[in-house]
Order: sequence, then C-alpha cells, then structure tokens
Amino acid sequence: MPVPFTLIENTWIPMADGRRLAARIWLPEGEGPFPAILEYLPYRKRDGTAPRDETTHTVFAGEGYACIRVDIAGSGDSEGLFDDEYSEQELSDGEAVLAWIAAQPWSSGKVGMIGISWGGFNGLQLAYRRPPELQAVVSVASTADRYADDIHYMGGCLLSDNANWGSQMFAYMTRPLDPELRPDWRDAWLERIEKLPFMSADWLRHPSRDDFWKHGSVCEDWSAITAPVLAITGWADAYLNTPAMLAANLTAPTKALMGPWEHRYAHISKLDPADFHGEVLRWFDQWLKGEETGAEALPDYRVYMQEHFGPTKENKPRKGRWVAEQNWPSPNVSERVVYLSTGSLTDTAGSGECRISNPATVGQAGGYFCPGMRFDNELSGDQAEDDALSACFDTAPLEDELQILGRPRVSIAFTVDRPVAQIVGRLCDVAPDGSSQRISYRPFNLTHLNGHDAPAPLVPGQRYEVEFPLNECAHALRPGHVLRLALSTSYWPIVWPAPEAAEITLDLKDCALILPERKVSEEIPPEAPGPAQPYPTLGGRQLRAPSGTSETKVLPDGTLVLDTFDDYGEAVNPHNGMQVGSHVTMHYAIHPDDPATATFKSDWRFTFARGDWQVAIDTENRMTCDAQNFYLWRRIHAYEGGASEPVLVKEWSETVPRGCL
Repeated sequence: MPVPFTLIENTWIPMADGRRLAARIWLPEGEGPFPAILEYLPYRKRDGTAPRDETTHTVFAGEGYACIRVDIAGSGDSEGLFDDEYSEQELSDGEAVLAWIAAQPWSSGKVGMIGISWGGFNGLQLAYRRPPELQAVVSVASTADRYADDIHYMGGCLLSDNANWGSQMFAYMTRPLDPELRPDWRDAWLERIEKLPFMSADWLRHPSRDDFWKHGSVCEDWSAITAPVLAITGWADAYLNTPAMLAANLTAPTKALMGPWEHRYAHISKLDPADFHGEVLRWFDQWLKGEETGAEALPDYRVYMQEHFGPTKENKPRKGRWVAEQNWPSPNVSERVVYLSTGSLTDTAGSGECRISNPATVGQAGGYFCPGMRFDNELSGDQAEDDALSACFDTAPLEDELQILGRPRVSIAFTVDRPVAQIVGRLCDVAPDGSSQRISYRPFNLTHLNGHDAPAPLVPGQRYEVEFPLNECAHALRPGHVLRLALSTSYWPIVWPAPEAAEITLDLKDCALILPERKVSEEIPPEAPGPAQPYPTLGGRQLRAPSGTSETKVLPDGTLVLDTFDDYGEAVNPHNGMQVGSHVTMHYAIHPDDPATATFKSDWRFTFARGDWQVAIDTENRMTCDAQNFYLWRRIHAYEGGASEPVLVKEWSETVPRGCL
C-alpha cells in the first residue's frame, strides 16, 4: 500500500549569506526517518514544473521518500539573483541544500538527486563535488561535457539553439514572484529583470572549449564521481551521448538506459511511454534504502535498437526492439571500416575527388534540435530531400541485417576554399521505397582540427585530415535496405552556418566511415522497462488548450522561412490558485545562396493572475549576422494589473565577433 504523505507547499532553506531558497516538500507520514529525493532547478515549483512534479514526487513520496523540489537562487520564489546556468553559486547552494535535507529530523541523511535536462546536469555536477549526503543520482537527458554536448555548440559549430535557449531563459527568468510567498515580490521582480545576464551573448563569447565550459563538465575527471548513477535518455532527445559515456568511464556503479523517447521523463513521453517510476525506485531503493533490488546487477547498457519506421516530423510510435550489453564497452561491438568511393560505400579504398557545396537551406528535414519542448512537428522527417542536396555515399542493398551500436566516426582528407567552413555528417537508413531515416548526425567545425580548445582559420587549398564522431545511436538495418552517409556544408536551422558558402574537396583515397558494428551470437535478457504505470496528474481548471502550428514558405527573393507557434495553454493550479498562460513564436530565415542572411527571432508571452493580482511579460529576441559579427538584441515589456502601459521596458543589444564560427 502507498504511504500517505503531507504536501508542504513552501518552506525556506537558509543559505550561509542570509539568502533563502524556496522548497516544496512531499513528506511521508508515519515513522521516519526517510531517505530523500531532491530535484533542484530554476523552472518554478509553483507553476512551471508543477504538472510534471505531480506525476513523480507524489509517487515517490508514496513509496516512503521525502521529496524536495527546490528553485535555484533568483528563480521562482527563491531569494538572490540568477547569474548563469550551473554557476558556482548554484552548485555551492546545492551543496548547502543537500546538507540541510540530511540534517532534518525526518531525514535518514541519505539523499538522491533526480532531474531531466537542467536537473540532470546539476545532479551529475553535484556528485562531482562529492557532498557526503548525496548517495545516488538519476540523471535524465544530461551531459558530461558542457561544450561538446549541450545546447550551445556541437562539434565546434554554433547551434541556433544557443540563441533560442537564451531567449527561452530570458522569458523564464523574468517571470514574477508569488505575492503569497514574497510580499516584496514587485521590487524583487523588477530587480531580477534589470540585472538578468544576457546569456545567449555571454555563451557566444566562449566559442571554444575554455575554462568557462570545463566548469561543470564531469568528463574532466571521471573518477571524481563516487555516487551510483543511473543515466537515461531517448533516441528522439538531443542529449544522446552521455549515458554510454558515463557507463564506459565512471568507476562508481553506473547503468545506462536508452529508449525511444523525446526530451521528457519516460512515463510522460509521446513516444512509447515506459515505467520510469519503477526504474527510479529500483535504483534509489538499492542505494538509499539498502534493499537488494537487482539494480547493481542490471546490464551496463540497456537500449532500444531502432529500425526504419517511415520517418515523419509528427509523433508516432517507433519500430525496434530492446537489447542489452552486460558490459560497456562491449566485446560484441567492433569497428567495421567502409570507404568513401564515388557515390558509394565500399570495402576497399576509393579514388578521385568529391566536391561538397550545397545551399544553406540543407537541413529542413532535421526537425527541432531538442524534441519534447514544443507542441508537435518537431522530429526529424524523411531525409530524401536533404540527401538530394548533399554528397551521398551508399552501400549496396544489404544482404544481412546490420546492427550499429555506439558512435560512428567519419574520417576525411580534404581541401577547402574558405578559411572557415563546417561539414555535417548524417548516417541514414534508406528503405527500398527511397525513404531515408536519419540514424545519427553531427556537424564539425573544420577550424577545430587541432582540438576544440585551439580553433584556427584554415588555409584555402591546403590538404588536411580529420576524424570526427557522429552521435550515439542504436539501429538495425534490415536486409534490402541501404546505409547512406550524407555530407553537407550546412544543416539549417539546427546549425548556424559558416560566414560564407564554402566548397570542400574530398580526397577519396583517404576517406572512410568507421562503424561500431554489433554482432551477438545469443542475446541476454534486455531487462527492458515495462509499460508506464498509472500516476497522479495535477488537474486544475484549463482555460485554454495547448496547440501549435509550423509553416515553411519561400519568399519571392528565394529566402526560406520557417515560422512556428507553440501555445502552451492557460490553466489554474489547484494547489495555489495561480492562473498561468504562455505562448511562443519562432522565426528562422535564410537565403540558400548566402549563409550570412541567417536570422532567428523568438517572442514569448507569459500571463499570471490570482484574484486582483495580474502580471504579463512580453519578451522579444533577435539574432542576425554578417561575415564578421553576430548581432543580438532583446527587449522586455513587463505589465502589472492589466494596465496597457508597461511598468518596465528595457532592451539590450550585443555585437560579438565571429572568430572561427
């Protein structure tokens, strides 16, 4: 039987300097003490994550865990000012929160951390600092390397989501405090807006893997983490590489779980939801309660191996099967080298040259960078049209199934005609009907030949060699299908383009694709997660249903435009009566012949109300460029009491040199 619990809507956790962080607690009733589960992030426990929290912490509290949901400084109702993601303030505050939890009379002193994305990040980063109270971590959709595998850069290339995420955080962090908890809400709210850092510009000023990104990157010292880690994500997510990296490198007990899911906890995924609660409880029961649950004996790597399923941008069920590797790296995976020849992938080295130069609009089938954060129409679709604009290398139709598990690598020898250029590799499964499903992809900034910490302009005409990885994947190609490597010089709108259209010339005799091929004589039990179990939902009164649209059009001058609208609806929280609504429009534009015309715009609106109290916030964001610089601009209008005149209007602009981007 589930344990009854008491919901404490708000309590204050004191910091050494006098600031207080706001916490929501689900406290089991009866005889304690209880192990605790902490989720620590800036997305506002009173409204932002309240619907999701209802589906998780109520279940965990019913199983005898004290669950604590804490807003980081300067977010939600917590005191202080926000300074940046994963800052020293955030992490040192996190250590103080862990110590406070362990010292409570209802606490056993053993704390686990759980979180997806930001919460998954800081779970790993706090484990890296070894606070004694932190005994286990469940990290979902996170990264071990903040430069290589986050939302800012990939392969040394700038992601357009650096600007997009900056615009989202701008909107998030300008939301008001709750007057019921913070009588000083208005002064604190306006101060937050005035002093909010221009994050997208700040991140853009660090285009290489410097100390800014090394801070919080747990790959700097794998041995530092001693708490057991369960790492989870899904193939539709953007954060693909971390679970396998952690399983391969951490010395602490570590297990990786890769499903078909998007950027959501698995039980609320739109893509084959699974029993997330059971996975979490098995992990924490083992390490926080000391029960023998079998968590330590699980295979190192449990993975959903996808197959071709007719790709579409809409959410639809995946096709594939669960497999497992008891040890990772696995003796069942070995390197298979195939070579790039004229239009083909062969078992012998090719010859001749291949020129790669394509319109800046290649990438329209790539989908949204991080599916799970929009309403719909966000997955990668049929790659055939992008393939037609790229340099493609195909195997002959396969006679036997080919399983790929791990990170493929692309090795090329080349010359280029511009000092700054990028190459994008896509691995695709091409069905007999010609439909092309993306298996993996990754861009690489060719100025990073000597490492992400030492970019340098290229010398046009000089011969270079480089090998770069694609993203982690698990895919089985059926007999009769074709494995395709597609190479392009752009991938818009996921990757911000190089300043000029470049032509890359491959020397095919030294170009290869290295595949992590899986061959298993006998499968072990996959230990797949079961179907999602029933869970509580927040409920409340819905005032406006969520909806979304996506439109692509070509202007008379040839500019390609993508406009999206995501309305997250409006609802009333049943616990505190807060009425919250939000929506966002995004605009991407680029001319196929001129990458310097790349444009991103994003406008958010939030509304809040309870009784006579009303607040609205409109935020606008723009990013453009030329061959030398990036230009960023943002503005906020903050309204109070339903008035037509804002109580605060402020705008910022920044110019950041491109360097080798």
